[in-house]
Amino acid sequence: MSDTKLNLGIATLGTIVIDCSDPLALADFYSKVSGWPVGAGSEPSWADLDNPAGGVTVAFQRVDGDFNPPVWPGAEHPQQFHLDFFVADLDEGERRVLELGARKHEFQPGKSFRVFLDPAGHPFCLCKE
Repeated sequence: MSDTKLNLGIATLGTIVIDCSDPLALADFYSKVSGWPVGAGSEPSWADLDNPAGGVTVAFQRVDGDFNPPVWPGAEHPQQFHLDFFVADLDEGERRVLELGARKHEFQPGKSFRVFLDPAGHPFCLCKE
């Protein structure tokens, strides 16, 4: 098979969408974490990141009214999903995401990864490569 793209399903995953109260601010945060630029068509109600490699990207949509961020660990407002980012040096990665506005979660269940909350309160992890 000469095609390097293998699709065994009926559709191809294109975007992971995260709810928040300020899509542009959260897109800017994750742009700085990932190095992916904020999409040119981003606006106050929807913002996305341009994945330079193509394929799956991340977008942010505004929730009108009171946004309730997930609580982790817990079941009342479960996280439902989170993003993992791989870094060569956990201490350096931690320093840099904290500078961008992340908060380190008080519960740290492992040694090869660290749990943070983005500026909107969503959990994400930095994982050792």
